[in-house]
Amino acid sequence: MPAGNPQAGDVHVNVPLTNMSVAYIQDNNKFIADRVFPNIPVPKQSDRYWTYSRADFNRDEMQERADGAETAGGGYDLDNTANYYAPVYGYHKDISDRVRANEDTPLNSDRDAMQFSTLKGLIKREGLWASKFFKPGVWAYGEIGAEVVTAGDEFLQWNDALSNPIEDIRTAKRTIGEATGFTPNNIVLGKAVYDALVDHPDIIDRVKYGQTPGSPAMANRNTLAQLFELDEVLVAEAVVNRGARGKDYATSAANEASGFILGNHALLSYRAPSPSLMMPSAGYTFSWTGYLGAQAMGQRIKKFRMEALASDRVEMEMAFDQKVVASDLGYFFENATHNPAS
Repeated sequence: MPAGNPQAGDVHVNVPLTNMSVAYIQDNNKFIADRVFPNIPVPKQSDRYWTYSRADFNRDEMQERADGAETAGGGYDLDNTANYYAPVYGYHKDISDRVRANEDTPLNSDRDAMQFSTLKGLIKREGLWASKFFKPGVWAYGEIGAEVVTAGDEFLQWNDALSNPIEDIRTAKRTIGEATGFTPNNIVLGKAVYDALVDHPDIIDRVKYGQTPGSPAMANRNTLAQLFELDEVLVAEAVVNRGARGKDYATSAANEASGFILGNHALLSYRAPSPSLMMPSAGYTFSWTGYLGAQAMGQRIKKFRMEALASDRVEMEMAFDQKVVASDLGYFFENATHNPAS
């Protein structure tokens, strides 16, 4: 068995504690990659998709119709050069016969291997989402947070009491709405940005009048969504360890460098209520469901025998591609707080 995997003695304790074990399985709700943009199940690993001309849809072309004459007519241009490709990502956890034979009651190797491998998939998807969407240079619109505003593309960072996040977000919504005809309906916040907003004096001042008399004025995801007039506020709290794995528990722990996957930014965007050929969305996830046994998000889990290793293998695979399909439907607030990005 490879070095570093649990040995038989690691899963056997002298006095089994049947009601507890220590594991670090992150809550799925901390991950936002599957919730920001619609998911499109696709039968093929790669293909093209259509992009409609925004200019053709928003042009005023209807004319008065004379008696006996035809109505004015026209159409719209299409571009089918855009494409997706869904790579297959995978991870496995082996369960040796010795470990299985020696495990005590509170341990369930199959369940633990499945949860462990699934967590690896969630971390991979979240990291890829951050690298494709949650950074400058991706979206048509955006600003940079600053401690002192000196340029037109800067805004005062939101953990400054003198900043105006409500106005900043309202202006960003108006900018996208005027250019596209679609008003942003969701925002993704890094954890530090969310913490700054719920403590911001302007926001506390707005929400305190809706609180029960005598209770503290508190903001949360729902009150922020109401203030910003958005369908949803998503807070990215998933964590990744960027440290290298050591040869044993002690060295791995010493190498740990954990932090939030998404940094101190904010992404305001429009997402379609559901995937549609005629409905724009800032982004889409193309999940390859044609991969044998794959689920709606392109994931599949298998368990099979590795006789040469005297082990059972639990394997997790995911096949998907995350694409910006309408960059003009996104507004990126870079460094929205003073806190350094993770």
